[in-house]
Amino acid sequence: MLKFAANLSFLYNELPFMERFAAAAKDGFKGVEYLFPYAFSKQEIAAALKDTGLQQVLFNAPPAGHDRDSAQAAWDQGVRGTTCLPGKEDEFKRGFMLALEYAEALNCPRIHVMAGLVPEAFRVASHLPAHLATSAAHASTPGPMRDTYVRNLRWAADQAASAGRDVLIEPINTRDIPHFFLNRQDDAHTIVQEVNRPNLKVQFDLYHCQIVEGDVENKIRHYLPTGRVAHLQIAGVPQRHEPDTGELNYAVLFKAIEEVSKDCGWDGWLGCEYRPALGAVPGGTSGGLGWMHEQA
Repeated sequence: MLKFAANLSFLYNELPFMERFAAAAKDGFKGVEYLFPYAFSKQEIAAALKDTGLQQVLFNAPPAGHDRDSAQAAWDQGVRGTTCLPGKEDEFKRGFMLALEYAEALNCPRIHVMAGLVPEAFRVASHLPAHLATSAAHASTPGPMRDTYVRNLRWAADQAASAGRDVLIEPINTRDIPHFFLNRQDDAHTIVQEVNRPNLKVQFDLYHCQIVEGDVENKIRHYLPTGRVAHLQIAGVPQRHEPDTGELNYAVLFKAIEEVSKDCGWDGWLGCEYRPALGAVPGGTSGGLGWMHEQA
């Protein structure tokens, strides 16, 4: 049976963050994820998990900074990670150590580290819109950003291994986040193999994959058996609403995941990282969960 985790940064937005745990548990979720926990104390979130019986399955390391205020300020200013940025190594490491502290307190097995944006100096001038423009630097191209990315991931994986955690990298489409450094599944898997740490794995978001490259079912069948995919995320395409809306046939994809999981023993979670079509209104998330109840 598939395991669905509610992304509390996207779902139940009509409620204050700390009330979303109970709402997710009431709707039948067994796990939760979200972008960042750092605006709240470790003790406060741990108590919410204990009270609801939910499992913390994933969160992100700080996009930059190393404490509550600096992490939030970086996100608000448009920073989307420092892992690939030369000269930001110390900031990346301090932020990752904060993430490990939270992972320990919340018993969270996975930490996603965002790659970062390609700086202006590394971009190719283009007449195309920002979300279609190419960059001179990206994950498949040798250069200082890729070298920095690999070194930081190797360091982070070693720190996380000592704590029994996995480090995840995620290809993200350049429509939602223009100039993001990592965009393709094959590039992510190449990086994981090069870093050569068993606890560095891929966060495979089906929504991002469909926008960038498509052929999602074949990629599920190809990559899940490798053991290098630790987590899946889902959303409808193109509006990023419930997975039973849009151009992706999730009935087919869920069946493929179940078939592959049975054959290879994959036992990961599917993070529900979508914006409810009803919006942030009372019952907006709950009213759109018919697709999930059909899987029960």
